[in-house]
Amino acid sequence: MKIVMLGAPGAGKGTQAKMIAAKYQIPHISTGDIFRANIKNGTELGKKAKSYMDQGLLVPDELTVDLVIDRLAQDDCKNGYILDGFPRTIPQAEALDAALEKLGEKMDYAIDVDVPDENIVSRMSGRRACTGCGATYHIVYNPSKKGEYCEVCGEKLILRDDDKPETVQKRLNVYHDQTQPLIDYYTKQSILRTVDGTQDMNDVFAEIAKILGA
Repeated sequence: MKIVMLGAPGAGKGTQAKMIAAKYQIPHISTGDIFRANIKNGTELGKKAKSYMDQGLLVPDELTVDLVIDRLAQDDCKNGYILDGFPRTIPQAEALDAALEKLGEKMDYAIDVDVPDENIVSRMSGRRACTGCGATYHIVYNPSKKGEYCEVCGEKLILRDDDKPETVQKRLNVYHDQTQPLIDYYTKQSILRTVDGTQDMNDVFAEIAKILGA
């Protein structure tokens, strides 16, 4: 079972990907993890990726696809996998499909965790992070019992810059420009399935499990 997870930043697709991976015993693969592992292990691909990242540049599509395909060739992927955060663009999706085709394989599902922008903005702008131990809370869904202070270490809770409404909206705009076209791409392949990401995360997961046939 080969799955691509789609969804805007803050839609909860990473959480769902982890839950699917645990239930179906298949690896949850994020490009961030792949980059970190290759850099840590000093691989040739890792060195190339690091040279771009050190300059604050995006790793080019070709190199990203090489890293992903290299990861998909490992033994733990033989029964399937979940891709999270990749592909992000149409050229990446096309390159991935071409590489899989050479192996006689193709993606089975693209699951879009759909959440309206305004929900994401209010979700993320309600997050609070501890300046001491890094614990996270939410002023509506998971408030600290100590108000503005961390339950764990007592330090002050803050709204991180990347959770501020204007920053979140910028990230959403980038997502819609770059990644939204993938929804059309996978719709044309008849493998797109959309789930309502505004529900409780367990209800979202139940809907995904139904799609995956278990």
